[in-house]
Amino acid sequence: MTDTRVPTRGGRMHMPRSRGAASGLLLILLGAWGALIPFIGPLFDFAFSPDRAWAWTTGRGWLHVLPGVVTVFGGLLLLMSRNRATAMLGGWLAVAGGAWFIIGRALAGPLGLGDAGVPVAATEAKRVALELAYFYGLGALIVFLGAAALGRISVRSVRDVEWADRAAMATAPTTAPAATAPVDTAGQPVMADQRTEVIGPTADAAPRRRRGLRDMFRGGRQRGGRLAHR
Repeated sequence: MTDTRVPTRGGRMHMPRSRGAASGLLLILLGAWGALIPFIGPLFDFAFSPDRAWAWTTGRGWLHVLPGVVTVFGGLLLLMSRNRATAMLGGWLAVAGGAWFIIGRALAGPLGLGDAGVPVAATEAKRVALELAYFYGLGALIVFLGAAALGRISVRSVRDVEWADRAAMATAPTTAPAATAPVDTAGQPVMADQRTEVIGPTADAAPRRRRGLRDMFRGGRQRGGRLAHR
């Protein structure tokens, strides 16, 4: 039994856009939060020093804006791409951005990337909330979503195959139906160049005419211009 299924366009790299849409949207929101929170946090008393809105520092650029932008870009690739390799690149970018939110503060001093400041908090609970919302908790959540998206994209499910087949069938050229061969009265197909001839009875198959007395004495007479020998 032969497989008549149309080969999918793009092969195993083709996937529906909805495959990484949810993870991509969440990663975009989290990346935007990480990039903007140090600048808008002082507006509602939730900030690291310096406690001024829209104040640019080198530490904020390296430790907040850079990983936030990388995470947003990775989320966009997950959200928009229909190619499995491109979507996986977006997942890895998001994982890298989340990891930098976690380890960036520890590497900022040795690498000379500036200082992230200190939490502006009067209580220990608020300080912990600032640490989690700005760095550690935010980075861990981004890493989790990026890893979950990578795991989901790396598996080619039955729904992916069915979707790719429907897309290929929709774009495949339609073929004209084959013409039906004519049939004769007996139900047998008739070829296009077939001719039918009516053949009469042959000389051997024709019934003999009864000979009379007069024909008995005409045995040597010509018949049709030729001698007929009995």
